[in-house]
Amino acid sequence: MSRLQVVSGKGGTGKTTVAAALALALATEGKRTLLVEVEGRQGIAQLFETEALPYEERKIAVASGGGEVYALAIDAERALLDYLQMFYKLGSAGRALKKLGAIDFATTIAPGLRDVLLTGKACEAVRRRDKKGAYVYDYVVMDAPPTGRITKFLNVNDEVAGLAKFGPIHNQAQAVMRVLKSPETAVHFVTLLEEMPVQETADGVAELRAAELPVGKVLVNMVRPQLLDEEALRAAAGERRTAVAQALSAAGLGGARRGGHAERLVDPLLEQAAEHAQRVELEREQREALAGIGLDTYELPMLGEGLDLAGLYRLAAALRTHLGADRAQGAA
Repeated sequence: MSRLQVVSGKGGTGKTTVAAALALALATEGKRTLLVEVEGRQGIAQLFETEALPYEERKIAVASGGGEVYALAIDAERALLDYLQMFYKLGSAGRALKKLGAIDFATTIAPGLRDVLLTGKACEAVRRRDKKGAYVYDYVVMDAPPTGRITKFLNVNDEVAGLAKFGPIHNQAQAVMRVLKSPETAVHFVTLLEEMPVQETADGVAELRAAELPVGKVLVNMVRPQLLDEEALRAAAGERRTAVAQALSAAGLGGARRGGHAERLVDPLLEQAAEHAQRVELEREQREALAGIGLDTYELPMLGEGLDLAGLYRLAAALRTHLGADRAQGAA
């Protein structure tokens, strides 16, 4: 499995929540995962009900089997200071530049520089090894920018490498792209079974493929259960009043005669059933559209309003089931 797991998706699909659940799902049986945030929203801290993340890697959760999840909110200004120290040994000079406002100017104005720093920091975590030569993190999960910006965000180092033909900047950009365009990376898309998110997912996958960036899975979030079987759905679509009234009567909810208690329940029940049948049909259409993309799809359940930490662990368990099935299939 790819060591850098990039999670993108249209706004409102639960991208950050799924990224956090994926980090938990991968951190099993003693494995260590780093969950990286690049948009400065502190969404990870909110999900794990902890204080705002500083610019340092901090353990925020223990997963099933004793695995650990660390988190990092990457700050572009601090990443630039690290970069200046790493390649130009400008430790104190870099801090002086920050005081003068030059660092903020560079990360705000310089085209693409912010994205270079953000992706570079994540890729450094992927490559980092301890004194024994083992990887510090088994997996790095990036809560990445939304679908409409993900290809440009990940491909910016290619553009920088083309502009800077030699030197540390060129070498850094090339090293980052070697990770991002290799099997070490997989870019996943979070979507809902709705027309606009599914269409954005299809467009995003096409853009990644055109840029020769590695595409991973489609993660369908907030999937609601189908409450009626096929026969009941057909009955709801046909509004079979008499049959519904008789079924209510048989259940002891009053006579089926006109004006009886069961009869009065028919209209609201049929209305709800018809809405459910319509939703199921629309979701089938979106599943067919997703199948046309040609990627494996994971479906994740809707866990109700206001997802809490316990719900996040339940979502991680659902993802773990999918990952386990994939491993078993790969081994077969």
